[in-house]
Amino acid sequence: IHDEAGKYLPFDNMDDVNYDFQILGDNEFNPNQMEVIIVAAKKTDVNGYLDAFAAAGLQVMIMDVDSFALETMYEANYDFEENEIVVIVNIGASLTNINVIRGGMSVFTRDFTMAGNAVTEALQERFQVTAEEAERMKVEGTAGAQEIPGLENAILDAAEPICSEIERSVDYFRSTFGGEEIKHVFLSGGSSRIAGLSDLLSQRLNIGTQLINPLAKIGHNKKNIGEAELDGIKTIGAVAIGLGLRKIGDK
Repeated sequence: IHDEAGKYLPFDNMDDVNYDFQILGDNEFNPNQMEVIIVAAKKTDVNGYLDAFAAAGLQVMIMDVDSFALETMYEANYDFEENEIVVIVNIGASLTNINVIRGGMSVFTRDFTMAGNAVTEALQERFQVTAEEAERMKVEGTAGAQEIPGLENAILDAAEPICSEIERSVDYFRSTFGGEEIKHVFLSGGSSRIAGLSDLLSQRLNIGTQLINPLAKIGHNKKNIGEAELDGIKTIGAVAIGLGLRKIGDK
């Protein structure tokens, strides 16, 4: 694996990289090959996180990436059939992760840097408002307390590059994996709540799209947090919940 990984990963020296892998099984199109998922990160990046936790008096036992944390969260909360395919799109402030899951297992992932900040900045410039006001407008849309002419179109125009990248990724998966049917698209992350985004993606992808619920089958103490507040942070907490479901020694 070490020798083969160097052919596919964008690093000059594998000794400068922390990596892990999981063998998925035989390649269905070529039985002489195996399907393997590899995750890699520069040691300097990993050490930055380790140093921060060490300074806080904590020991890190597991490190994971967003896409696989979302897979863990999905597997714990949703029922799925053996070959059922869904897409989880995690839209943050500066990064968007796409994870295609078949039968509860990741088969395709992609990250790109077009994300929520671009929409916020576009609204700031268009309406000459503060970043805080633009964030509120981005989420509330035309449902906000104040009617703002042209807001709906401005939001969707600003979100167009994100939609295009998502559409391009889905098209690539379809063409690479033989046009397999995608049953559903789930959105997570703080910027998944961009007003009108889920409806727009449903139309463009021709796939049902909705916000993910990372607590669909996970209980919580209702005395500590109200339902309204919880509903507002569910999508933001999807990755954290997936990380929390990991166990030492699992794969």
